[in-house]
Amino acid sequence: MGAELSAYSQTRLAVACLEARRTRSRPVLSGYGVGAALLTEDGRLFSAGNIECYGQTPSICAERVALFKALSEGADRFAALAVCGGPLPGEPETFCTPCGVCRQVLMQFCSPDMPVLSVLAPDSIRIWRLGDLLPECWAPPASTNRTGGYHESHKGTY
Repeated sequence: MGAELSAYSQTRLAVACLEARRTRSRPVLSGYGVGAALLTEDGRLFSAGNIECYGQTPSICAERVALFKALSEGADRFAALAVCGGPLPGEPETFCTPCGVCRQVLMQFCSPDMPVLSVLAPDSIRIWRLGDLLPECWAPPASTNRTGGYHESHKGTY
């Protein structure tokens, strides 16, 4: 997207990720609930919570759940991501950003210019660009295929 995100879209994303944290996260090990909401360029919204499993390895972050939901439904153009997190119950008290694994996966399918919102409340948001959160992402040189490789905006940058 690269353009400024409207106040309406910011609020919509913030509300969705906060709701996903409250109702969809399953932090059975850490008690740290995370919510994510991914907005597509055509206005669809995919939200999710983190899911922890006792073996930990099969656990998955909210950001990847939201992205994989969107991809599995045919979405492939993303406008923005919002994320919030903190111990449950209660509201988020500190800003959080996607973990390193999520940043790398997001870079595979999203523009480095995509806004990433960290949310405490609908009126308390910090915004980064995905590429600023992961300035030196990994990508194989030939990986420019839209159906299985890196976002087209990465073409020719490796």
